[in-house]
Amino acid sequence: MANSTRTFAVIGLGNFGGTVAKELVRFGNYVIGIDRDERIVSDFAEVLSHAVIVDSRDDAALREAGVGDCDVGLIAMGEDLESSVLSAMNLKLIGVGQVWAKAVSRTHHRILSRLGVDRVIHPEEDMGRHIAQMLHTPFVRDYVSLGNSFHVVNFALPERLEGTTLADLKLARRDLRCVGVMRGTEWLGDGLSCAQQLKPDDRILLLGRRADLRDFTSAI
Repeated sequence: MANSTRTFAVIGLGNFGGTVAKELVRFGNYVIGIDRDERIVSDFAEVLSHAVIVDSRDDAALREAGVGDCDVGLIAMGEDLESSVLSAMNLKLIGVGQVWAKAVSRTHHRILSRLGVDRVIHPEEDMGRHIAQMLHTPFVRDYVSLGNSFHVVNFALPERLEGTTLADLKLARRDLRCVGVMRGTEWLGDGLSCAQQLKPDDRILLLGRRADLRDFTSAI
């Protein structure tokens, strides 16, 4: 563990948990994968830093697996409410620094929050909203929520706007800010002058409130 900047425990190595665990390892972190299914743990034995068959409802077994020394614990299974809740209680009990947990309903979310879980996530709902937004507005390639209704949107310039300038878009009047421009694979940053013409493959990173961004994309 000494070479790793952070240590994670991922409980539940299904599609969601397994993907998170593998990505965390790819980023250079030490990851303990926990699952009750011997076959699943075997599949991850060569992928994760450590993969172990443990019933996360047993706090002593979690301690023995070294989970108590982790900086962050993610409870990635949500369908088994009892296991999810008991796992959250146990991670708090054994002293894991920060606990994240997947929820499958609003009631589940409230229970986890009452138990002191630091962050409750709804990956299917979040991804569904993300995909719907991009389907609804094809030239929104991607976006990131910054909280308090602020987003950064990766906006692909429609062909009909070829030759326009940032000044033509009247962003300040719409309470939007251009963070930067990507031209193909080249990052122009915010150095593109307001008078320079935009090109068809340009992607503009816009910062603003959700409502203002929605009004802008609807008007284009």
